[in-house]
Amino acid sequence: MTTSSLPARAGRRCHNPLNSLHSTVYFSPEYAKELTAIGIVDDEAPFLVGRAAALGAVGPGVVAAAFYNYSYDQIAKVVPAVWETASPEAVLGARVRAADAALRRLLGEDVIGSAEMTEAAALARKATEACTRHARPLYAAHADLPFPDESHLALWHAATLLREHRGDGHLTALLNAGLDPVEALVSHTATGRGMNPRWVLRTRGWTRADWEAAADRLRTRGLLDAEGELTEAGTQLRADIEDVTDRLDLAPYEHLGAEGVERLTELGRGFLMTAAAAGAFPETLLGKG
Repeated sequence: MTTSSLPARAGRRCHNPLNSLHSTVYFSPEYAKELTAIGIVDDEAPFLVGRAAALGAVGPGVVAAAFYNYSYDQIAKVVPAVWETASPEAVLGARVRAADAALRRLLGEDVIGSAEMTEAAALARKATEACTRHARPLYAAHADLPFPDESHLALWHAATLLREHRGDGHLTALLNAGLDPVEALVSHTATGRGMNPRWVLRTRGWTRADWEAAADRLRTRGLLDAEGELTEAGTQLRADIEDVTDRLDLAPYEHLGAEGVERLTELGRGFLMTAAAAGAFPETLLGKG
């Protein structure tokens, strides 16, 4: 059993606002504009290419393995053909430009140039020093990218690294729990903290029949009840998955230390609240409808 000097779930609490702050870019009009400028206009592409580009000009199999909960058929509609329209390097450049513009709009120039932003960037970057590449393909790919110089972009890049590091470990936990991609989505949504199923189906490429079949499999395992809510066993399984993910993602936050983690959490939450108040996330993202 791994022991920690940090309070329980401190790493998770720190990760959550940073992850959400990172994600604002993918929902931004600036991101769509930058992709359009390099020739990517397919509505199914943005949620894939922004993260997949760090892997290079790979095919759908590699992306499916790294992303886990996207339909292979959905991915294959986009890659590798998209790399003929815009190279991975062009996509990564567009993503950084979008991050710069979106964060400036959502946070404001006073926040972008603040001492708090500089402090947060330094803390987040220090945390990434303890991340590890082995068995973490999306983290490893992004870790090979250079850190931007400007503090808000350095924070965004560090948040990207911490997000992908935890995400790669989370996939290990899902596999260990015996949840396939759609079962993982259905059970996560059933926690009440997941994304809107309609939005998930549209962006991940699964059908309603896929969703219902996965729900039936979860019911057979005693993890989901007739109303689509998690059973006691299902709730425990999802809690166990998060605990395993926490354990696999402990190193960067241990490296940062309790005081640093607490401060980065505070700063990250403040930035996220500002961004959310500025309309960073679509209303269709959350909910169970």
